[in-house]
Amino acid sequence: MRRVVSLFLPNLAVERLRRLERPATRQPDRPALELPVADDPGACSAPRGGGWRPGARWARGGSASRAEVEAEASALPLHAQPPMRELGRRSEAASHPFKGELPAAHRRAVVPQQPDHAPLALVGKVGRREEVVAACTGARALGIHVGMAATHARALVSDLDFRPAEPNADAALLDRLALLAVRRWSPIAAVTPNDGLWIDLAGCDHLHGGEETFCRRLRAFCRRAGFTARVAVADTPGAAYALARFGESDCTRAAPGQTAQALAALPVAALRLAPTALVAARKFGFERIADLLPVARGPLARRLGLAAITRLDQALGAVAEPIAPREDAVVPRVERRLLEPIGTAEAIEQVMTDLLGDLAVVLQAQGLGARSLRLTGLRVDGGEQVVAIGTSRPTREVPHLLRLFKLRIERIDPGLGLEQFVLVAPHTEPLDAVDLGAVLAGETRVRDCARLVDVIAGRIGARSVFRIAPVESHVPERAVTRSDPNDLPGSWPLWQRPVRLFARPEPLSHVLALLPDQPPRRFEWRGRPHTVVAGDGPERIHGEWWRRDAEVWAVRDYYRVEDAGGGRYWVFRRGDGFEEDTGDLSWWIHGVFA
Repeated sequence: MRRVVSLFLPNLAVERLRRLERPATRQPDRPALELPVADDPGACSAPRGGGWRPGARWARGGSASRAEVEAEASALPLHAQPPMRELGRRSEAASHPFKGELPAAHRRAVVPQQPDHAPLALVGKVGRREEVVAACTGARALGIHVGMAATHARALVSDLDFRPAEPNADAALLDRLALLAVRRWSPIAAVTPNDGLWIDLAGCDHLHGGEETFCRRLRAFCRRAGFTARVAVADTPGAAYALARFGESDCTRAAPGQTAQALAALPVAALRLAPTALVAARKFGFERIADLLPVARGPLARRLGLAAITRLDQALGAVAEPIAPREDAVVPRVERRLLEPIGTAEAIEQVMTDLLGDLAVVLQAQGLGARSLRLTGLRVDGGEQVVAIGTSRPTREVPHLLRLFKLRIERIDPGLGLEQFVLVAPHTEPLDAVDLGAVLAGETRVRDCARLVDVIAGRIGARSVFRIAPVESHVPERAVTRSDPNDLPGSWPLWQRPVRLFARPEPLSHVLALLPDQPPRRFEWRGRPHTVVAGDGPERIHGEWWRRDAEVWAVRDYYRVEDAGGGRYWVFRRGDGFEEDTGDLSWWIHGVFA
């Protein structure tokens, strides 16, 4: 199920400027703590520089009175004076002078901290006049709001810090944030129209500990960067957008399938409607999205417009709203724009050749080889035609890649014509120079079958091309596995095995055989009887007891038999014919010889 996260930065423009000013702002130096230390503490057993310890002279029994002890104690520095409750006591140690609070006479007055920044408002040109496009919390408390004329704002608060807005810088920051999201959080992330991001968490939410954990970490990340953030999760981008901007809390999560209930209490403005549609909604008394849900689509479209119905259906999931992801600039990419649209296979092939030549230069400069390529052709009517190829090994050979693309030309529908082509290598791997020393010396080398594998995989599919490799196991169905067609398999055992081995053994019926070691004389398989004229065996195979308890005593006796029609089969019997724990004496066929 699709789950979309909407990140909203309400104070992006202001907080971006604050963030730029943060390194230049220097915190005032905190005054050092000055403690009066007497050079001559007097005749006492206390250590020089202060400090109270049990066993001092005034704490031991003697002729000194309490008044004399207090007088001597008051002559000590303030940080070394013992508490009054400890005078005359032996067992109670005094607290450390630097851990306790200073006396009231030496405490510094606590000055309330002034705000770090003065109220700030950003002014931009909207139409033919200058308006306030962003304002901080302090400026809004003074009566400044977005949309107010700049002259009115300056007259209202003369000493307010007015600065010109920088929408290009804000857009660049959002673009960098979207690129960070693509690289770290989700492969599908895009910038929303108003100061935010869309992040598609489908298939990757478990990598971040779930939706709630991801939203909490996302808000903490924005807070560390100095931005106020609101996050919402819903089934559709429109619903997440509305909840992030008009939800009750800073972190809102709509349960899967509960989109309509979550949007019902939000205002109509949450649907990203045009100003004319909002005016019409107020005119007809539509204040909440819940007021729009029971109304029929036809009358509602006549009142608010067809675009408003589309926005409502997109938020509810009735109409698809794709997210155009931010593409990583690191991915090798080349592009060609044509003067005139093309539609023939020969012209498309020529464009493919030119694009592959340009991409090979880019890959060579980066020391990379392509493992997959995606060619996108933009048609005159706005449609897209996408074809993709993959290679079993990294390569940047233009003839080989062109041959693979030729197999896909017939899948391209040019329509009225293709006017733009984009070639991207989404999957690349390092590709170094090839060592040709052995070839020049005349030494024989194993022939590389990567090109043949690529061509066959381009025709029948990559999953249909594989190589059988041996596995260290005595059980036949576990002794083989599928591996990469370019990898050389290991050494095969000398056991005789059928050419065609079934994935699962098939049962045999009406089997006639002599126990315990004779091959079957007759059996039926798939409804057809077979009379055995020759047989060889048995080959006993024990179960792998370390896998499960059921295989501790399991035994299979395999036979190679030939029927009257010349067919050769590989059959086995469960059990050794003596012990019941070894098997139920049922017969099965496991493969067919050539």
